[in-house]
Amino acid sequence: MASIVIRPQSSLPSYALLFFALLTFGITWSVIGGYIYFPDQAAATFGEISGSHPLYFLATWAPGIAGILLVLAFGGLRGLRAFFSRLFYWRCAPVWWAFIVIGIPVVFMAGSLIKGGPLLAPVPPEGVGAMVALMFMMLFLGPMEEFGWRGVAQPLLQRHMAPFWAGALIGTAWGVWHLPAFYLAGVVYENWSFLPFFIGNVTLAILVTPIFNSARGSLLLPMLFHWQLINPFWPDAQPWDTRILVVVALVVVWLNRKTMFSRDGAATEVIPAARGAAPQTAE
Repeated sequence: MASIVIRPQSSLPSYALLFFALLTFGITWSVIGGYIYFPDQAAATFGEISGSHPLYFLATWAPGIAGILLVLAFGGLRGLRAFFSRLFYWRCAPVWWAFIVIGIPVVFMAGSLIKGGPLLAPVPPEGVGAMVALMFMMLFLGPMEEFGWRGVAQPLLQRHMAPFWAGALIGTAWGVWHLPAFYLAGVVYENWSFLPFFIGNVTLAILVTPIFNSARGSLLLPMLFHWQLINPFWPDAQPWDTRILVVVALVVVWLNRKTMFSRDGAATEVIPAARGAAPQTAE
């Protein structure tokens, strides 16, 4: 008589990357594409698109939604709880905390000063309170992407390639994923140039990689990293912020070349095995 063996599903299979890409691009490009190709109908049905529109949030959250749905599908509720436990992985080399908290603001300030701008973004007529409110709103915008990019894609890719290449591939996908927004009226991207933005995406994805691995696959640190990048208090430093970050990334990759070009020590678990996940039936 065959016995029932309960085995914890502690990891997503690598082929989940395909579903992640399809869900991520499918959700975002469908929402944005509707406003690009059918602007009048979309606006009449859902309202004019803007950075605070619910559908804009949906499009932005697509990587996170895809990541969470895959974890739930393969790991169940227990797996999802274990996945969210990565939000509490905060221990890493102190230099990375210093870079997130101090280094990123310095990059924006330096870039702004080089182009003759201010140290901080101008306070709007609504006052500092409005900027603080916007800052906290941003916490629930871009950083939510990290449930997908770093939550699922990065560890799965690092099973098969060195962290540097995993970061570069995610950065490439991240940049292309944003492309339709550059053709969308009513959002910030319509006034930006895509190529520098794309280079910036690849640079940032590579730069966050050693932080991610130093913190054992943390979700917290990449989310804080992402939040700092869109903090409304930091001044407009384009294009110098990207140029400075490229130089910083080159230095970081060189100093961490042993770990960036080796899979040894790279975080590869989507669902931490120590917490377990939903069981599955085997023989």
